[in-house]
Amino acid sequence: MTRIAVGLEYQGTRYAGWQSQRSADSVQMLAEDALGKVAAEAVSLVCAGRTDAGVHARGQVAHFDTAASRGMRAWMLGANSELPRDISISWARPVPAHFHARYSAQARTYRYLIFNRASRSGLLANRATWVHRPLDAERMACAAAALEGEHDFSAFRAAECQAKSPIRRMERLTVARQGDWIAIEATANAFLHHMVRNIAGLLIRIGKGEAPPAWATEVLAGRDRRSSAPTAPADGLYLWYVRYPAAFLIPPPSSSAAIDLGDGGLGGGA
Repeated sequence: MTRIAVGLEYQGTRYAGWQSQRSADSVQMLAEDALGKVAAEAVSLVCAGRTDAGVHARGQVAHFDTAASRGMRAWMLGANSELPRDISISWARPVPAHFHARYSAQARTYRYLIFNRASRSGLLANRATWVHRPLDAERMACAAAALEGEHDFSAFRAAECQAKSPIRRMERLTVARQGDWIAIEATANAFLHHMVRNIAGLLIRIGKGEAPPAWATEVLAGRDRRSSAPTAPADGLYLWYVRYPAAFLIPPPSSSAAIDLGDGGLGGGA
């Protein structure tokens, strides 16, 4: 058996998330079906991060084991010929048997994109979150700084979150504006269910001037989800980058003009 790692890009709008569902299309189901046709056998994918319904990915990573012998280009192009246009295999490569897309990851980076102007965009439906009221990115960045480090993030986890511990290490949480765009970028060892969207909801409220930056510290210390802001929409959330030890030679995600709009000064991967 050979273990193959693949990179995936997808627009999550039409899907019930990554994980296979009985009653709705999922990214995992479609990707497994496409790769299985190339392999001429059933394929089971394990991913780095299970994105929710409506959430997108620029740098998802997954692995599968197979007895089929195919070139890496064949895996990529063959699967893409079977996939819908809003899901793509961006690369494929063999990896050691001990590589695990989830457990070998050192950190994950999510980016939350906000389009901030008075009128909505006709080009960005479902690909960024539109906020019509002016946002103060400096206030948002000040609040975000208080969430960096290792904390109990109970105030930012969904009620249905199944993680055994709410303790997470936030390596980096930044907010930057470029024109009408605001990007919230979060890098951590792992994330709780809805954690990034709940943080985004809090920062948006602070950016509107409805709460002071110090409110982020209060909410974090309170450990009560009910005391925070509503969950931000899925439209703006992207699994941006997954970091692995260099020895695995996992390629970085390529840039994509569709989601790097206004990216000057906002940075790339983690």
